[in-house]
Amino acid sequence: MNDLSPLLTDEGQALLAALRDFDPARELAIATRLRREHPAELVSAALGQARLRQRAAAKFGAEDAYRMYFTPNGVEQATRASVAAYRAGRFAALGVGSVADLCCGVGGDAVALARAGIRVLAVDRDPLTASVARANAAALGLAELIEVRRADVTEVDASAYDAVFVDPARRGGRGRVFDPEAYSPPLSWAIGAARSRPYAALKIAPGVPHELVPEDFDAEWISDGGDVKEAVLWRGARAAGAAAGSGVTATLLPGPRSLTGRGLPNPPVRPVGRYLYEPDGAVVRAHLVAEVAEELNGGLIDETIAYITSDERRPDTPFATAYEITDVLPFHLKRLKALLRERGVGSLTVKKRGSAVEPEELRRKVKPQGPNAATVFLTRVAGAPSMLIGHPAG
Repeated sequence: MNDLSPLLTDEGQALLAALRDFDPARELAIATRLRREHPAELVSAALGQARLRQRAAAKFGAEDAYRMYFTPNGVEQATRASVAAYRAGRFAALGVGSVADLCCGVGGDAVALARAGIRVLAVDRDPLTASVARANAAALGLAELIEVRRADVTEVDASAYDAVFVDPARRGGRGRVFDPEAYSPPLSWAIGAARSRPYAALKIAPGVPHELVPEDFDAEWISDGGDVKEAVLWRGARAAGAAAGSGVTATLLPGPRSLTGRGLPNPPVRPVGRYLYEPDGAVVRAHLVAEVAEELNGGLIDETIAYITSDERRPDTPFATAYEITDVLPFHLKRLKALLRERGVGSLTVKKRGSAVEPEELRRKVKPQGPNAATVFLTRVAGAPSMLIGHPAG
């Protein structure tokens, strides 16, 4: 689809409405039937958009997704609605009244900002993507707050706006881009644009090295439902008089629940105790395992592994999941298989950190059978490949 306008006609809208809950397995038969009544190109475009809306429902929710328009890249790269709403809330709490959303994509962040009462300039250089963002603003009743402009973001004057939000493209012709200077536009440009305004947020990949975070920016890692979604570099958002180390935060959604760094040293390594705590991925990415370990009065099972252990069950923390450990064994597949058979374990959850063994490969080899459940951690204990067996605590 290179032109959105046919789908915005009455005929296009009727087709999209008819295809809302279509079964992709019957697409050929549905397309054949619809082409008897509508132009083939319009049917193809409507079917493509219907497929994208079904995919987008997981990120945007069905109510919005089935009113919005998407491109394949737009669905893949758009911010999840819950994360965009959280970020928009942070901007609003700072008193930001206007944001230049540079590299706006299909407009997911612009929508969240507008719903927070913030005026938005949404910019994208791709003509179709800009058309989709404009159509989404109209479809959701936010056109008065969102101005969409097709332009190269590096040529946009954002001086009239309180803040900038930049979401550089992190995919190229060969897939995901890991070098921040290979983002489009490069991270260095985005940092310069951020420094031009009192407030800014730059969305980046969660694997970004900490040493690339400028001293005048805060870094926040965000997970939603336990899955790490992104990292954000914030400018102008730190509270006056904040403690040292407070420029790094892990935020968990829904909530939000945030853990702020205090510059703690690495926790000590200690033998595996009765309980094992698995920190949330955002905590691990933000290098805040020490803060959680202190809260749990625990230590690490290995200096390079982000599992916390303790002999006592501490009050529940949202930043780590607790497991009760029954066995600590050297890694040995035959021994694991025999133990699982002896205990009648048929439902096996496999987790790994510091192990090359893939969970599905292990399940195939041990062939769990029986009425009971267990969790096995494939990891290292004091440098040695190990298996920790247990179950969720409580």
